[in-house]
Amino acid sequence: MSAVKKTKELREKLDSELEFDVKELRQELFDLRFKASAEGLANPSRISQIRREIARIHTILTERARSIRGAAPRS
Repeated sequence: MSAVKKTKELREKLDSELEFDVKELRQELFDLRFKASAEGLANPSRISQIRREIARIHTILTERARSIRGAAPRS
């Protein structure tokens, strides 16, 4: 899935849904880091993918909070 399509899908979600997604992604990131240190990963690039997705969500939330790009907070 491309980043552009992913960003478009994220922009359609409510703020509460995005915050929930961030919590889930942070938990997955924690689990992957723990597993990587203990036994290694089959797909180590997944860690950087999750970090980018968290950053993408935070960017969207910040844009909404500051009304950048005509975005308003969505409850």
